[in-house]
Amino acid sequence: MVTSAADPLLFEKEAYRRGCQLVSGIDEVGRGPLAGPVVAAAVILPRHLELPGVRDSKLLSPAQREISCQEILSCATAVGIGCIEPAEIDRVNILQATFKAMILAVESLPSRPDFLLIDGPYKLPLAIPQKGIPRGDQRSLSIAAASIVAKVHRDRLMSQYHELYPAYGFAQNKGYGTAQHLEALRCHGPCHLHRLSFRGVASG
Repeated sequence: MVTSAADPLLFEKEAYRRGCQLVSGIDEVGRGPLAGPVVAAAVILPRHLELPGVRDSKLLSPAQREISCQEILSCATAVGIGCIEPAEIDRVNILQATFKAMILAVESLPSRPDFLLIDGPYKLPLAIPQKGIPRGDQRSLSIAAASIVAKVHRDRLMSQYHELYPAYGFAQNKGYGTAQHLEALRCHGPCHLHRLSFRGVASG
């Protein structure tokens, strides 16, 4: 369950007590890599659902994330995903791209939520009541579920990109600035998946 001594459904229950019916957790992955998109997920879980093993995606192994992701997708009321590509990240900066990915994730939900739980101290420019929660992926089951869905989706994308650009090792590094990735940048220069505004790409 979510790695918190508190009730992992505490924030969801607070929203239900206000009369909300569809509470969506929102999280993103991919703010730090040198290549690839930033991906956000929005997940609405059934009321009172418990998912043992679901916690912040960073605390799970790839195999555990895959298992948890399938469990989440099989029981979620709704799931939405938003991706912002490297060219847009370069144009608007990574923080604004993160917000755009979150908004896209919410807008792609087949059911409109009436409350949002967002990982981090953020507020999205959406006409939906919401709460930003620092370390939310460790404190809210819905946000933890969103973190897993977003991470698995992005990792799968980067593995697909590896087939197109094997020199950069995207299947292993997922776009992060590992020593092998930085060496590949020095040898080959960036491809269209790289974030040209990021330190390490321009100097690669």
